[in-house]
Amino acid sequence: MPTSTASKPSARERLLEAANELFYGEGVQTVGIDRVIEHAGVAKASLYNAFGSKEGLVCAYLDLRYLRMRDRITTVLARFDSPREKLLGVFDALGEAINDPGYNGCAFVRATAETDEDSSIRQVADTYRLWIRGLFTELAAACGYEAPERLARQLLLLYDGAGQSARMDHDLTAAASARAAAAVLLDTAPVTANTP
Repeated sequence: MPTSTASKPSARERLLEAANELFYGEGVQTVGIDRVIEHAGVAKASLYNAFGSKEGLVCAYLDLRYLRMRDRITTVLARFDSPREKLLGVFDALGEAINDPGYNGCAFVRATAETDEDSSIRQVADTYRLWIRGLFTELAAACGYEAPERLARQLLLLYDGAGQSARMDHDLTAAASARAAAAVLLDTAPVTANTP
């Protein structure tokens, strides 16, 4: 009798994938714990043992979304050599996400719109936001721009706007439009005097 080398996903993994599918598709408040448990095919105790609560599961789901988006962006940026190309490449990564048939907007915007200000869910979303803003700042500084933090905030507005436009307007070209606007912004942003 042949043996399988692939192991069955753990209850935790199945719960997390079910949460990812359901929460991202329908919203964290709309989807109840019982649906996630049923979709994952696990016992209710598995959820509480693995995540402690629904909020814990939502935080883990957002952590998963953050890691996947970070990996996508990192993979896309590896294609480019210069910091400027990498800055614009962030919009290419967003374009890949937008053009995924399952794209349903920013998971962090959607989840935080449904939670209290002091929720741990917001803390997870803040971690993602700090990372993406930090990435823009780091790349802007590497390009030699005079005010990399300010430029990063401007680029993040374009990034966020593209994601919202793709979701709200069903505009699959939103990331490309934002990339073009970002290129104009980079062309006009002041650079430090010692930049070659």
